[in-house]
This record gives sequence, structure tokens and C-alpha cells, in this order.
Amino acid sequence: MAASIKDVAKEAGVSIATVSRVLNDVDVVNEETKKKVTDAIAKLDYRPNIVARSLKTQKTRTIGIVIPDISSQFYPEIVRGAEDVANIYNYNIILCNTDLDSQKEMEYLKVLKEKMVDGVIYMSNSLENKVLELLKTLKLPTVLVETREREEGLPSVTIDNEKAAFDAVEYLINKESKKIAYIGVSPEGANAGALRYVGYKLALEKHGIEIDNDMVYFGGMKAEDGRIGIETILDKKEVEAVFCASDEIAMGTINALRERDIRVPEDVEVVGFDNIYLASIYYPKLTTVEQPTYDMGSVGMRMLIKIVNKKEIEKEHYVLPHTLIVRDSTKK
Repeated sequence: MAASIKDVAKEAGVSIATVSRVLNDVDVVNEETKKKVTDAIAKLDYRPNIVARSLKTQKTRTIGIVIPDISSQFYPEIVRGAEDVANIYNYNIILCNTDLDSQKEMEYLKVLKEKMVDGVIYMSNSLENKVLELLKTLKLPTVLVETREREEGLPSVTIDNEKAAFDAVEYLINKESKKIAYIGVSPEGANAGALRYVGYKLALEKHGIEIDNDMVYFGGMKAEDGRIGIETILDKKEVEAVFCASDEIAMGTINALRERDIRVPEDVEVVGFDNIYLASIYYPKLTTVEQPTYDMGSVGMRMLIKIVNKKEIEKEHYVLPHTLIVRDSTKK
């Protein structure tokens, strides 16, 4: 038979209220008493009734993590960073994959509310207004990771996507590439990927290079989008370099270039974005913008736990540093 809180109190020689204070990490219990209680918990293998505790405290010590695409190599490291911090503070996580579907996002948010999660780490492909409105209606403490609201309403952890894209494109320009294509998502979106086109455009404008719409392809963030995008562009124009809004796009682009006997980087240079694991072992190894994914997850979770516990956060919006990693898909 499982041990009860009464059994723990009897073993430790303290009151049930004292055991409860230790379980809830209330500071009024001295260290000697706390050790007696924790020793008794370990000896009896006591596990608190989470449902009963949550009804009393209105907290479940559970965090929901919403990601748009579990098949992407970009998100696991963010989740890992968030989970490691959650474990330090004795929080559990519920992982929700939305398959890039805003309707599914909304359904999961409602489920998380029903499960009485204490808060949500939210990564979205769209940041649609209807989803943001639902978050506010449900009153779920939320931290955005990887992207941010244009109005900067919800707390967020991201990089400066516009500047990161600008740096990558300027790197190509400084290597004397003028015909630089862009493959990625439309700038009309509210997500992080949309800002990468803005950075691409600003870099060209700074260096007096005219924007050529035939050198731009808007689609998704997958390898197939890279293949379709570069084929569409090459049917109209010659290119010297391609800036891709994700590493998966870059890999699809390189595959399609190979099929046309176009060499990378000798004939066309390719730059990706994210620095997923495959970028370092793909052939040729990708030049790409590195996002500090683990740190994004860990910083986001620390922020959320503070918000949940009504503690002050140092910043509402963290912008972490990015790095251009130069490898073999661009000329040395």
C-alpha cells in the first residue's frame, strides 16, 4: 500500500502541516526538520497526490510546450533546454505538436487549460491573431520562444532574425555575389521566418542591389520548398548565391542544384539558417546562421516559472546572440 502524508509525518516525528510546508518549499521550516521530512519521504517512497495538491494550490507543476513541427530538427534542442530547467524546478512538461495547423494549436491550448497547466512555452509557425486572442482569453501564462508578437505583448525569447538575415546576405555581397536569390516564407507573416526576408531585402538595398521578384520564392520551411523554389527561380534567372530561411530549405536547394549539374559552392553559393545538427554533416557542410536553441528553451522556461510564481522577470523580451557559421557551401 502506498505511503500517505500521514505516514511521512509519523516517520519524521512532525505534523502533517510541516510535511506539507516542506513539499511546497515554504521557507519557515528549518533545515534540520526539513531533512527529517525528506529522509522520511525517501524511506517510505512517498509520492504526493498531484491531483489533490493541484485542487488545493491551483498549481499542477506542469508546463505545456507547444511546437509547430516535431519532425523539424530545429525544435528538439529548444525543448531539451526548456525541459532541463523544468526538471531543476520540479516541473513536468506536456509536449504538443501542432503540425503547422493553427486550428490544432487552438485545440491544444484548450486541452492544456483543461489539464490545469501552470503555463505554456509557445512556438508557432503563424502567430495568428485568433490564437493570440485565445491565449489571452484562457489566461494562460505564456512565453513565446523563437518568435515574438509584432506589438511585443507576450514575453519572448528570440534572436534578431532581421539582423541575422542581413548579416548572412551581406556576407555573400562582400564576397562579390550580386545575384542573390531568397527562398523562405512571406514577409506578411508574424513569425520569425518572415523577418528573414526583411533582412535579405535591407542588405540588398544597403549595397545598391535592386530587388528582383523573379529571384524570390515564398513557400514553407522544408527541403521540398527549397527544391521547388530554386527550380522556379532558375527557370527565369541565373543566380550566384541563394539565401535560405532554414537549413532544410538550403538542403533541398542544394539537391536541386546538383540535379542540374550546378556545383555548390563553385557555381552557386548557398547559406542556410538555424544550424541544425545535419548542417554540420551534410555535403557540402552548410554555411548557416546559428541560433542558440538550447539557451532559447532554457531562458524561456526560467522566465515562465518566474511568471507562474509571480516573481519579477529581468526582461520582457530577450534577444539572444546569433552567429554566422562559415562552412563549405560558400567559397572560402
